Amino acid sequence: MSNIVAIIGRPNVGKSTLYNRLVGRRDAITDDFSGVTRDRKYGFCEWNGKRFGVVDTGGFVHASDDVFEAAIRNQVKAAAEEAAVLIFMVDAQTGITDLDDNIARWLRRVDKPVFLVVNKVDNHNSMMDANEFWSLGFENTYFIASISGSGTGELLDTVTEHIENEPELETELPKFAIVGRPNVGKSSLTNALLGTERNIVTPIAGTTRDPIHSYYNKFGKEFILIDTAGIRKKTKVEEDLEFYSVMRAIRALEEADVCLLVLDATQGIESQDLTILSLAQKRHKGIVVLVNKWDLVEDKQANSVRDYEAIIKSRLAPFNDVPIIFISALEKQRIFQAVEAAMEVVENRKRRIKTSVLNEVLLDVIERTPPPSVHGRYPKFKYITQLPTDFPAFAFFVNNPNYVRDSYKQFLENQIRKLFNFKGAPIEIFIRSKD
Repeated sequence: MSNIVAIIGRPNVGKSTLYNRLVGRRDAITDDFSGVTRDRKYGFCEWNGKRFGVVDTGGFVHASDDVFEAAIRNQVKAAAEEAAVLIFMVDAQTGITDLDDNIARWLRRVDKPVFLVVNKVDNHNSMMDANEFWSLGFENTYFIASISGSGTGELLDTVTEHIENEPELETELPKFAIVGRPNVGKSSLTNALLGTERNIVTPIAGTTRDPIHSYYNKFGKEFILIDTAGIRKKTKVEEDLEFYSVMRAIRALEEADVCLLVLDATQGIESQDLTILSLAQKRHKGIVVLVNKWDLVEDKQANSVRDYEAIIKSRLAPFNDVPIIFISALEKQRIFQAVEAAMEVVENRKRRIKTSVLNEVLLDVIERTPPPSVHGRYPKFKYITQLPTDFPAFAFFVNNPNYVRDSYKQFLENQIRKLFNFKGAPIEIFIRSKD
């Protein structure tokens, strides 16, 4: 069962406006980050107790020779294959176009729920004009104004009826998701971990859906491995592998505790990797970076690991307190060191710091390095506590939260990382009024 909703349609009908509303509103929230190629975004939405991923695809252009438009067309088709629900958006102000007709004919052959969303319906006259879209033949047709939010609640009420939250495995074991770009060695790593001895892996009932779940118990380590590598090939779609890898990561990370991001040492870290890392960080998942195929890197010097690690950390900044392990999945080099690092990150995500210790240590740091003034006024920190969340989150109580700049929040996070071991665990800082 997929828990992804894809928004598709021709250019300039308001797809991104709807996307921003779905992932940005406080009651339908959670995060949003840009994709790595033209007009592509991935985010998350919560509505009626349902969690699901939202994909904003680029504008669909039929039979274009433009290389970007051809790529976008493939990605739209990929989204249609991977998503549970499709939102087909059109523009009431321009009426039905030939391109709308072409998309509609294609979507009528798709065997999954399709919701026709007529956008920019913001008054009685536009509603009368929008009735022509019933001729496209979609039973689920909704009239909205995405810029104001009119009609989006009713749309989401119906969409979520077709979404099922990914069932949680009834286990207290940590869950590790192996993610990364295509052909970086995810399958090789999975096989190296699970295939060393046949008795270390047993299938878990009820997890035949993608991604694939496996139980690991060896060398005193026990966890669930969520593998995104072995997904069946889509036979009717000219695959955009990069696009699929992010959509699979969205699904795998929903239930994972730690993201094992596999890189190809011969290629380095690329924008696609940063997208997946941003996804994991914004979902407050632990992160371990595995640089695979290190045995294939030629002319390695004494400082090669240090220099390569510095490059990766510079790309991850400011969240660069992440374990980086150099492995060879095929040669089984340091793969169990990677497991050790992931288990440590699990513990770091659970770490609790006593309120008395936080105040004793951090208030002293703040006194020695106070925040800069805002309009001649200085924020005064009164109290610090760790919040009861399943990831590290800290509340700093001040006389006026508006006086604390984002740069100083980053300073506070860096001090927490320096003083306590939260390596590999994203930290959330909240500045709250002392009242």
